[in-house]
Amino acid sequence: MKYIKELKIGNVKLENNLILAPMAGVTNRPFRMICKQYGAGMVCTEMASSRAMLHNDLKTKRLLNTDGEKRPISMQIFGSDEESMAYAAKYVSELADIVDINMGCPAPKVVKNGDGSKLLLDLEKAKKILQAVIKNSKVPVTLKIRKGWDKENIVAVEIAKIAEEVGISAITVHGRTRSEFYTGKADLDIIKKVKESVHIPVIGNGDIIDGESAKRMFEYTGVDGIMIGRGTFGRPWIFKEIIEYLETGKKMEEPTNEEKLQVIKKHIDLAVEEKGEIAVKELRKHIAWYTKNLKNSSEFRNSINKIETKDELVTKIDAYFKSL
Repeated sequence: MKYIKELKIGNVKLENNLILAPMAGVTNRPFRMICKQYGAGMVCTEMASSRAMLHNDLKTKRLLNTDGEKRPISMQIFGSDEESMAYAAKYVSELADIVDINMGCPAPKVVKNGDGSKLLLDLEKAKKILQAVIKNSKVPVTLKIRKGWDKENIVAVEIAKIAEEVGISAITVHGRTRSEFYTGKADLDIIKKVKESVHIPVIGNGDIIDGESAKRMFEYTGVDGIMIGRGTFGRPWIFKEIIEYLETGKKMEEPTNEEKLQVIKKHIDLAVEEKGEIAVKELRKHIAWYTKNLKNSSEFRNSINKIETKDELVTKIDAYFKSL
């Protein structure tokens, strides 16, 4: 069975069907560029607030900088009122190849405004938002959902059908409810049910951490593509690893420490070039992920938490990798 293939979303063609999930504070431009280099078929920006865009918030608009990135790029917007979502769709569709609507985010600060996965409790409202975005977007629109709000409200199949009916081009399903956050196991059965209930491409999301879990998602659910989120933390090469496993059945060798060091340095260069030294703070979590499970990594992580300049950070990292 051939799992890795081109994927068409509306009129946009992806060279493969492995997609980097949009993740707040993680999938910024430097990280997207690195994932793309390792074979991601498409990357997504961090989710951007439609209300903030409507009020011309520059910080939000900066999230959408894609200078020098390889296409296609999906930009994700979130919000729960038609006016701001229509505005955001217009704005973003000038910049993106695909506009993605977030109805899956479980974060309390998002949900308390009625956004993200909260919309799964009001499918009438969700439908109106889908329609407003489609009407105002020049490019294909996709939707990302969870399986429902909680176990009493499993609505994935229902909302997938609504999405298809109003003209959504593809749907991504994360196999957990909002109340589960990221605990327990992603439910592949619900993803399979969604796949069987619509004709648009369905992308499976949740617990994809290596070649085997990617194969399980494809094989069990029949999805058209997969989206990888937390599995990329400190492992942007996961895309290459999955492609190799699904095409040859062989597990890729873990990158050497030298290779990891080069990726980290490239990541630092890209981040500082984009944001200046302020990026050093934001890079701490990435460096913690990259070095996880290496010798003395927790001491090393503690030692970089006070660093604020790029030079100091690079010196520290070089010394650490030399010690391994």
